[in-house]
Amino acid sequence: MAIATAVHPEGDKTRIVHVPAEGQGTVAVGEAVTAAIGWERRYRLMRMHTALHLLSVVFPFAVTGGSVGEDKGRLDFDMPEVPEDLPALEAALNELVEGNHAVTQEWITDAEMAANPNLIKTMNVKPPMGQGRVRLIRIGDVDLQPCGGTHVRNTQEIGKLALGKIEKKGKQNRRVSVVFAE
Repeated sequence: MAIATAVHPEGDKTRIVHVPAEGQGTVAVGEAVTAAIGWERRYRLMRMHTALHLLSVVFPFAVTGGSVGEDKGRLDFDMPEVPEDLPALEAALNELVEGNHAVTQEWITDAEMAANPNLIKTMNVKPPMGQGRVRLIRIGDVDLQPCGGTHVRNTQEIGKLALGKIEKKGKQNRRVSVVFAE
């Protein structure tokens, strides 16, 4: 049975409901199941998600939104103008990827998160709080931010990246796409 998505029912982050893809049927309560992750797809998503963390370092603007895909990701920035030297930014992004930075996690309390709002890069999305603790993702000495997503263990796993389209999405909002270059 293919699973289309997973959701937190009624916003309860301690519970997960796996939603079958259309036409897949259902599983009865108490029925034994075996789950298998589609590793190739998952790993591409992990690589791209981690790449977006690095994109937020290279483009040092507040993040207003984002999306992670298998082949392409994007971040929306509160950025009035597109920087002039995009090739230099792409080179800086790939330099971070090649930097062999460990990607680790650590935890702080909700109160510690509230006392350190400078860790939050996203303007419209709150960090994953409400369970008493918040997971922080640290990429070497390059980045530290709250995140509930999945990541690779080392930046070199991401592979070479290329900046994609940069679109104007409002007076001060710019959408920056990134793709795998290999």
